[in-house]
Amino acid sequence: MSQPDLSNGPLAGLRVLDLSTMLAGPYGATLLGDLGADVIKIESHYGDESRHLGPKRGEERGPYLSLNRSKRDLVLDLQREEAQEIFARLAATADILVTNIREPALSKLGLDYEQVKKHRPDIIWIRVTAFGADGPYAGRPGIDFLAQGYTGVLTLNGDPDGAPVRTGFPAVDVMTSLLVSNAALAALRARDLTGEGQRIEVSLLDALMHAQASSIGTWLTTGDRPKRTGNRSLYFAPSGAYPTKDGKHVVITTPGEKFFAKVCRALETDWDTDPRFHDIHARLANEDELDRVMAERTRKFDRAELVDKLVAADVLTAPINEVEDVVKDPQILHNRMIVPVKHPVLGRLDVTGIPIRFYGTPCEVTRHPPMQGEHTREILGELGYPKGDVDALIGDGLVADVAEMTRMREERRARRAR
Repeated sequence: MSQPDLSNGPLAGLRVLDLSTMLAGPYGATLLGDLGADVIKIESHYGDESRHLGPKRGEERGPYLSLNRSKRDLVLDLQREEAQEIFARLAATADILVTNIREPALSKLGLDYEQVKKHRPDIIWIRVTAFGADGPYAGRPGIDFLAQGYTGVLTLNGDPDGAPVRTGFPAVDVMTSLLVSNAALAALRARDLTGEGQRIEVSLLDALMHAQASSIGTWLTTGDRPKRTGNRSLYFAPSGAYPTKDGKHVVITTPGEKFFAKVCRALETDWDTDPRFHDIHARLANEDELDRVMAERTRKFDRAELVDKLVAADVLTAPINEVEDVVKDPQILHNRMIVPVKHPVLGRLDVTGIPIRFYGTPCEVTRHPPMQGEHTREILGELGYPKGDVDALIGDGLVADVAEMTRMREERRARRAR
């Protein structure tokens, strides 16, 4: 067997089947594709739920485009028994399968671990659930927001006297996606040693509990109850969002006496000699007054001027960027966390980059988010299906390519217009 070309990434030569929808599962598969694996997204004719949500660009939706780069796409109707032969051929070539389908649909589609293992005995099978594979909540539907409720994260966000607030982006889904990719890599290592694949379960609930080592974990070890602090810190001051002359804000935080002294020098004050503020305990006791004088001082500067001044003084600071600022941030661009890909219909798309830098086996985002059924013919050809057979499968509705999906969309549009 020839060695894979690792110039295409450290996971070159591996194949991943993505049978998940929305965010946590698909984004975990995306990262594996970013690292060089051949990721094949298998969709029904309806498609990934993210294809139907959010703002549109052309015929595609923003959430789908932002989450599904580095993949190929096959439309296959697994609800039909005849599709199982196609899936069996494909599964036999796969190393990893990612899904978030619940039972009983999972087994009805032939996708549970034991069913897939018959096609590929050493498959690494990863399923994402909301609350766990078993236990009192098993089988219940769930999303990021619900996990934040169960794990108490909602009680930690927002102002102390305000209502609970969820995180402004799907943090739980993103953390879970990283666990999906991490689990896949660990299971590949185990398979290298034992020759055995395995079933793996990852849940949103567990991911968020893992993330709370500093809040729930502290309560478990000390009995100190987590508190909602808004932008403040429980342990030191000042720490918060401070206004600037141009109506914007900056973050300033001081986890240590030396950082407070640096703030004082940068803002040309002697607060560190003031009895109200001279040490951490005094500052916490007089935090309202400290924030008042801090805001009074920061309002004397425009945001960019203030950030430059604070950075020069080695203060822990950052601008509170709007999205237009984020996409132009020089460090984010330098880190290649926004990269262009060429879409065959939409042209240039900018997508988020790869958050891991490999120096020996560099990675690049090389594939645009695929159109529905874009690679159906290509993948079936690789599995040994002649063109005539593929035409027949498309005609029968068992699979679909881009042209067929476009035709179906136009028919639906015409029916709605009548």
